[in-house]
Amino acid sequence: MTVYNLYIFDRNGTCLFYAEWNRRRNANMSQDEEFKLVYGMLYSVKSFITRISPRDAKDQFCSYSTSKYKLNFFESPSGLKFVLNTDLGVGNIGETMRHLYSKIYLEYVVKNPHVSPNEPIESELFSSKLNDFVKQLPIF
Repeated sequence: MTVYNLYIFDRNGTCLFYAEWNRRRNANMSQDEEFKLVYGMLYSVKSFITRISPRDAKDQFCSYSTSKYKLNFFESPSGLKFVLNTDLGVGNIGETMRHLYSKIYLEYVVKNPHVSPNEPIESELFSSKLNDFVKQLPIF
């Protein structure tokens, strides 16, 4: 199993953080274009699910798969969006996504006085802890 990359978006669609591990192929576009494309797709899928769902769709979208990869999604109470792309062999990783938010992001970004909210995350400590966390996952 493989972890390809991680995006963290704020509620306005700005990519605050991006990391990749085992990405085999680069997009034929700039990184900013890729960020906009990924966020736009998330916005569209969430909107679609909300409109067609017979129940409250707030927490119903957690992943989708293509023939090549699986996109895993977690949205925090404050509207931050975490997207972790993996290979198709990865099952439900909702608990992993919640851990990434509560134990890595909150601890090393929110509680860090040197990191400004809603600004790109440039903390080496966060990057290091995230990297350690992802590499120890059984899906890595």
